[in-house]
Amino acid sequence: MRVRWAAWIGAVALLGVMTTVAVLLRSVSTGVYFRTADQVAMVLLGLLMALGILTLTLARVRADADGVEVRNLVITRWLPWSEVLEVSFPAGSRWARLELPDDEYLPVSAIQLVDGQRAVTAISQLRVLHAGYLASHPSPGAPPDGGN
Repeated sequence: MRVRWAAWIGAVALLGVMTTVAVLLRSVSTGVYFRTADQVAMVLLGLLMALGILTLTLARVRADADGVEVRNLVITRWLPWSEVLEVSFPAGSRWARLELPDDEYLPVSAIQLVDGQRAVTAISQLRVLHAGYLASHPSPGAPPDGGN
């Protein structure tokens, strides 16, 4: 959540600075003649940089009983719970991750350390959904419950 606020504030501030500079270019004597096209280009450049900053707000995680969908920046990946070995938040890590087979993992940048209690709640909810899946789908070769 803090990243979203910071990204929006940064993007608006950057666009404001670039627009101000573009307006002031013609009124300040620098020895270079700036045209209207240069001013428009400065504003467009500021807009592109602001949009680049706003890509940080695209991270998302959605989960249900069947699986989890993770979007980090612009790539979205859906995984069924059967492919997820563990939902973890390793010590020293900036964000959560899904442990996958073959020592692979998928970072979940939507759940970040800087979000504090909100991150704890989100990771707990993911773990509950994952545990629910594991309880209803025992792994092959595991002894059935209550059986001798």
